[in-house]
Amino acid sequence: MSFELSLNTGTTPNLTLEEAVEAVATSGLKHIGPWRHLLEQAGGAEKAAALIAGAGLTATTLCRGGFLTPADHQGRRAALESNRAAIREAAMIGTAELIMVVGGLPAAAHLLAGSGGAAQKMSADKDILGARGRVAEGLAELVPYAAEHGVRLVLEPLHPMYAADRAVLSTLGEALDLAAPHPAETVGVVVDTFHVWWDPQLREMIARAGAEQRIASYQVCDFNLPLAADALKSRGMMGDGYVDFPTISRWVAEAGYTGPVEVEIFNQAINDQDAATTLETMTQRYEQLVLPALRGSVPALDAPVR
Repeated sequence: MSFELSLNTGTTPNLTLEEAVEAVATSGLKHIGPWRHLLEQAGGAEKAAALIAGAGLTATTLCRGGFLTPADHQGRRAALESNRAAIREAAMIGTAELIMVVGGLPAAAHLLAGSGGAAQKMSADKDILGARGRVAEGLAELVPYAAEHGVRLVLEPLHPMYAADRAVLSTLGEALDLAAPHPAETVGVVVDTFHVWWDPQLREMIARAGAEQRIASYQVCDFNLPLAADALKSRGMMGDGYVDFPTISRWVAEAGYTGPVEVEIFNQAINDQDAATTLETMTQRYEQLVLPALRGSVPALDAPVR
């Protein structure tokens, strides 16, 4: 069936892969989108694949590859090797879609590097055009390897507030331009409502993505205000913020997408609550706010949100 719901494990960060798989299966859903660190914790991609398949689930995406913006040779080489490993892991768990968060400026790399090492020394490199150029170069280098493994590199434009540290790719149009030199089966895009809801060209770019057969994933969550102290945690459950889900969902369906729909929410309260509650709520909100538009019927704007 089209438009089946999937849990992206970023929504349940306190669970192991085994726990997340069990929670999803118990909820009645059939799909999960794991993050790479959970595969490692499970003992590797092969064991993770067995866990997912053993519960009767399929993996919709793997999060995440990318971070292709280092300017130094050592950083570039490490990024490419990490992405090749991610491509192999995606193939192993049975998903063709590797989400790519392309990376930010070298000047902000220390903010994501953790403790210790030379990475903590702030770079002076704030050349965003150069960073975008290195993303294009890295993508070109990875495409043949991805094709060999039957994996698509799925570019994720992030909200502009993350341009410095996480993604110098901010709009769906930019993502499509970056994908354009490559076959659609090897480079696609993800439409994530949190990141792109504000874009004045969103309708046209979703239509373009559909015409070019590049929509690889549709991810939904809301955009909350006020922003959290950690802006990364400003996502919300559908219906709690300011995203027009019926309209965007209708555009995605009109563009020809019929695949799974992932819920990916970084929000402290939601992340810390019982996973069963999260899964129940996200299923209700999805069926109320998203699915009707995907199937061609728009819910009433004044419909109550449970």
